[in-house]
Amino acid sequence: MTYIQAGSKEFKQAKLAFLIAGLVTFAAIYTVQPTLPLFSKEFAVSAPAASLTLSFTTGLLAFSMLAAATLSDRIGTKRMMVLSMVFTSILGIVTSFSSSFMMLLVFRALLGIVVSGVPSIAMAFIGKEFSPKDRVMIMGFYISGSSIGGMTGRLFTGLLTDLFSWRLAFAAIGIISLVLSLLFWYMLPAPSTTDNKRIEWKAIWPSYQMHLMNRNINFLFILGFLLMGSFVTMYNYIGFSLMQPPYLLSQTIIGLIFIVYLFGTFSSIYMGKKAKQYGTILILKMSFLITITGAVITLFPNLISKIIGISIFTFGFFAAHSIVSALVTERAKENKAQASSLYLLFYYLGSSLVGSFGGYFWDHFSWIGVIAFLFSLLTAGFVLVVKCSSQHKAVSITVQKRKALLK
Repeated sequence: MTYIQAGSKEFKQAKLAFLIAGLVTFAAIYTVQPTLPLFSKEFAVSAPAASLTLSFTTGLLAFSMLAAATLSDRIGTKRMMVLSMVFTSILGIVTSFSSSFMMLLVFRALLGIVVSGVPSIAMAFIGKEFSPKDRVMIMGFYISGSSIGGMTGRLFTGLLTDLFSWRLAFAAIGIISLVLSLLFWYMLPAPSTTDNKRIEWKAIWPSYQMHLMNRNINFLFILGFLLMGSFVTMYNYIGFSLMQPPYLLSQTIIGLIFIVYLFGTFSSIYMGKKAKQYGTILILKMSFLITITGAVITLFPNLISKIIGISIFTFGFFAAHSIVSALVTERAKENKAQASSLYLLFYYLGSSLVGSFGGYFWDHFSWIGVIAFLFSLLTAGFVLVVKCSSQHKAVSITVQKRKALLK
């Protein structure tokens, strides 16, 4: 198979294109996060209810990706991603006209459906079009883009909301995303294989079932659930904490705190290279420990400690996510789009379910309850990595012994 060659013009453009893809989708999804306290106040709803503006998006996104992966086989992977990004940008603009909380939820749910054409397809595209040695790096660029998108979406939303309103902020981000989507269409090379396959609906479930039954892959789906659930819970409720005494921070200042996403932009590429050098499982374990450490540091009451803790937490999360994403595409020998969709199904279900459930701990136990919840989720993830990596290593040794006996 012909891969996009490292160092070529197409390779350089593809790196930038996937950076843009991550930026646009994550900016659209997480634009609402810094405005959750405002929604709670403006529409007179609780913190868990306000978080539904994000949970509805990620929940619908999770299930829509299953269909998007199959539909891309029919209309083409590049076309699918371009259409998804364009419609996501337009819907982001339309959301700014929401006149009620219910209308806002409807628009956010629709956004979850249309944005689904990028995440799983991007992972599958990378798995097909780039050589194994380049996939972790390219995945790192895509996830770096997602961290930049998450940061700029939150940052600009906070700033423009303080200066004008959250409605103008949503519209502005939608317009910028639309321009970037057209740039993505221009820069991404056409896939080497022609799609336009006839959709065999009867074959869809078996293609997912094979991955769900594969122990080398299915534990990665659970890791995605735990990681994203922890990440969204942290960022959903840190704003509520920082707007209360003794901090009393403004929307703009809270938005500026999301600059720590730059640590995620750096870590997804840096730790991806370290994984190639020292082994993916070792670096994945380290990433989990870093994430746990960051969460615990946010328990210190002074603001500087909280910012340091969030920074370390973000560094560890994006490192772990980029490694787990690459492992999914690496271990899925066939039906890569379906494997990616399953991973992201669990990933965004974590965002939707855990992100909302975290509101219970905030309402009843304040910030220490939120961190206790995150600590339990991330510790469970670390234990799962240790256990499954040991089993995988034992199986590999057994296979090698059998091959040696046959010789």
